[in-house]
Amino acid sequence: MSGNLYIVSAPSGAGKTSLVAALLEADRGIRKSVSYTTRPPRPGEVNGIHYHFVTTDAFEKMAQAGDFLESALVHDNRYGTSRKWVEERLAADTDIVLEIDWQGAAQVRRLMPATISIFILPPSFETLLQRLNARAQDTLEVIARRLANAREEIAHVTDFDYVIINNDFRVAAAELQDVVRAERLRTSRQLHRHTALINRLK
Repeated sequence: MSGNLYIVSAPSGAGKTSLVAALLEADRGIRKSVSYTTRPPRPGEVNGIHYHFVTTDAFEKMAQAGDFLESALVHDNRYGTSRKWVEERLAADTDIVLEIDWQGAAQVRRLMPATISIFILPPSFETLLQRLNARAQDTLEVIARRLANAREEIAHVTDFDYVIINNDFRVAAAELQDVVRAERLRTSRQLHRHTALINRLK
């Protein structure tokens, strides 16, 4: 039995990063995979904590070597998940969360069908625009492109196992934690983790 692998996807501005951070704070039994990216760091981002920031050449070499479990081109930048890091932690029965887009999610599900996927939706496009503007991290051109891409991303919502609407952050954060807790209580996992107890009770 290996750890659970969770995917959290969302259009930019839906609150994915904040919700995953809240999950990690509330649940010490789950770890986040730190993605590799070719995009430059935003203010306050730290290499190795928020992302592994690499050059395009370095990213391409890793991709050619088969180092990525998934990779995708998002908003003109490349993103990828370390295959080795994820596989080693899952083998050690550690739960892992991937914060990736729908393209990467589809790749991971093909390789690991047992992956649990969660899509975060904003309550409206107006809210999405407000959140993107409030971040004050992107130009108007970039924000317009993110909004345009959001419609395509949301079109893939039916590919996911769970959908959370991030209208009230506290409610959405609790719902994300509920998904993780529920998946751990599946019969197959409880039978594996509590074999001795269940045998005594039979």
